[in-house]
Amino acid sequence: MVEEQMASPAPPSGKRLIIGGLVFVLGFMGPAFVPLVAATNLPTEWKTALSGLLLLGIPELFMLIAVAILGRPGFEYLKARLRKGLAPPVRVSRTRYRFGLVLFVLPLALGWLMPYVSPWLPGYSTHPVVYGVVGDAVFLISLWVLGGEFWDKLRALFIHEARAQVPRAGHSTSSI
Repeated sequence: MVEEQMASPAPPSGKRLIIGGLVFVLGFMGPAFVPLVAATNLPTEWKTALSGLLLLGIPELFMLIAVAILGRPGFEYLKARLRKGLAPPVRVSRTRYRFGLVLFVLPLALGWLMPYVSPWLPGYSTHPVVYGVVGDAVFLISLWVLGGEFWDKLRALFIHEARAQVPRAGHSTSSI
């Protein structure tokens, strides 16, 4: 039996890699702009909403956009360059996928709801950055838990010609 060598994935086109990388970095820089928003003369309500978005909405949104720009080849390239041993598998079990979806949606939903529920969260008023960092970490972990096929699904959201193939109940999704 001949063992196939896994070749290092090819990097995406230079333009996609640069744009995707910039979007990714800019998203993580969102919390750094909170002090600038606080120093403005905007009404308190606007400052609160903008700060909440910069802490818990913008980073997640920009990560999602960066993933869509980079696509699976870009993810594979970055994965190979950063951490070879921690790469997510291409396919995951149904249980792992459902758990990953919860981890994926939870920080997005909380980021959206944060301006409304923050008065009832313990410690949010004194440590909002901790909430932001934890939310970003959970979001990143969810992308690993969901596996490689999820990246294709995520990228397809941003491709107009992409079509979903939803399996009918009781039918296998494997092809002959």
